[in-house]
Amino acid sequence: MIDPLAFVHPNATLGKNVSVGPWSYIGADVTLGDGCIVESHVVIKGPSKIGKENHFFQFSSVGEQCQDKKFAGEDTQLIMGDRNVVREGVTIHRGTVQDKGITQIGSDNLLMAYVHVAHDCMIGNNCILANSVNLAGHVHVDDFAIIGGMTGVHQFVKIGAHCFVGATSWVNQDVPPFVICSGQPCVPRGINSEGLKRRDFSKASILAIRRGFKTLYKQQLSLEDAVTELNSSDDENVALFVDFINKSTRGIIR
Repeated sequence: MIDPLAFVHPNATLGKNVSVGPWSYIGADVTLGDGCIVESHVVIKGPSKIGKENHFFQFSSVGEQCQDKKFAGEDTQLIMGDRNVVREGVTIHRGTVQDKGITQIGSDNLLMAYVHVAHDCMIGNNCILANSVNLAGHVHVDDFAIIGGMTGVHQFVKIGAHCFVGATSWVNQDVPPFVICSGQPCVPRGINSEGLKRRDFSKASILAIRRGFKTLYKQQLSLEDAVTELNSSDDENVALFVDFINKSTRGIIR
């Protein structure tokens, strides 16, 4: 159902059973998949390709051009998967040509009220960003990460899978997978064992990850020596841990 008080641009593409509430704006080059719900007072601009069954709450602004001063009106885009919930006041900006030209959000994510997702961010699947989380440009957030309310994430930072970042944190370096961290600046506190249990990680894998965390953070080893020791583990999750560290560009929190 398209409310008569909504505006839908003639070249926007809406799938089956899309609902658009009053005073919402669906701009040019926007694709909305089947079953999307757009509440009142929502703005979605393109180029944006949005999957099915996403729910956009009032006053969210999705697919707007970015705030990067280098942006000069280039043809960049937003790509979003399925079943995401975008709550009140969320802002999501399109990419820049200085990166890949894409801001991308996977599926089954919850972006709570007043979250900001800046240009060129990449968010995986099943993530939760609590109220007023601010992601600067080029931030990557991997699957199942949870970021507590009012946390700020520095540009180009990567947050690994299954992380838990405590509320009101300042994240200025990469956070390896499975880690709980918090603080200003953010420091490691342990592993996200409860989250891993809920996602059916085996006891053996959780134990291996815990040992990996201790190797990295508790044995007073240099990063190089810690990685060498971690490489001796045959657990695939510890291998992901090592791979993340080796690919880090800003350095990891320590």
